[in-house]
Amino acid sequence: MSLLDQAFELVRIDSVSRNERALADLIEGKLAAISHLEVFRIENNVVARTSGNLPSRIVIAGHIDTVPGRPEEATIDGDVLTGLGAADMKGSIAVMLDLAARRPTKHELTWVFYAKEEIARSESGLHEIHGPNPQLLEGDVAVLCEPTGGSVEAGCQGSIRFSLALRGERAHASRPYKGRNAIHRLGDVVKKIADFEPRVVLVDGIEYVEQLQVVSVDGGIAANVVPDLATLVVNHRVAPDRTIDEAVEWFRGYLGELLEPEDGFRVEDAASPAAPGLQDSLLKELVALTGKPARAKVGWTDVATFAELGIPATNFGAGDPLLAHHADERVTLEELQMFATVLGDWLF
Repeated sequence: MSLLDQAFELVRIDSVSRNERALADLIEGKLAAISHLEVFRIENNVVARTSGNLPSRIVIAGHIDTVPGRPEEATIDGDVLTGLGAADMKGSIAVMLDLAARRPTKHELTWVFYAKEEIARSESGLHEIHGPNPQLLEGDVAVLCEPTGGSVEAGCQGSIRFSLALRGERAHASRPYKGRNAIHRLGDVVKKIADFEPRVVLVDGIEYVEQLQVVSVDGGIAANVVPDLATLVVNHRVAPDRTIDEAVEWFRGYLGELLEPEDGFRVEDAASPAAPGLQDSLLKELVALTGKPARAKVGWTDVATFAELGIPATNFGAGDPLLAHHADERVTLEELQMFATVLGDWLF
């Protein structure tokens, strides 16, 4: 079975977050047939490890869940697989399964297939593994097989979700001077955020570009009432030279006097950024094998989770990251083979 056919088999199985059991069963069965691997099943997460005496251990991890969609509509046309999860990241999962069958000679290997990556971080399968079995995630370095177009995408940006509640004073719409319009106040805050000039940061030679976006607004109770409350949700992408606390303090300062003492300000969710980690010799070797310069990971990934565990990690996988979650998500046989060749040369 070609890598494209293996990926097609995975894509056709519905594995939307929290519904990964069928795919986890398939993966567990394939890995259990490989004699040199110890296989562990924790909920809908599957871990397979070698256990020899090689001097180092590399963790290769990939999530098996997808966003909602229609996996039954997946197709192969020539050397192109189109379908939900083809790039993010069942193409890379197919390569992981293929390489796991090879007996290692350079490093001990841990293959991690985990659930619930596409939803709240608190539900992540990596936490389900680490909680009762932290030793299963131990390693000298880790690779997250996120789609990166065959390049190494180093580190990741942090993500913070803020909610703001701007207060006003209710009044009849025919006599607005008797109140204070909270939605009008909202306009000033939205403009301030829209005028944000992205902050560009160089960390260990990798350029990260911070972003600030309003992603939701709400306000008003009736057509003839001056609203006394307006809310908005803001997403902030944070470069790895700052902590979450530092970024929160910066955002408060950026809003300045537009945010008044009686207004609400809350951090709804936060995921820390991760530094590139490319000083590690093993990861430097991986970058060299790609034949391409490393670049920044724009979004957040579980590279940050491994960084919190003290394990240098990076993103490297098959497929175009710009196609992730798109209706025409796809991966080519050439992309899968290139990823398999580079990862295989690095590991074996």
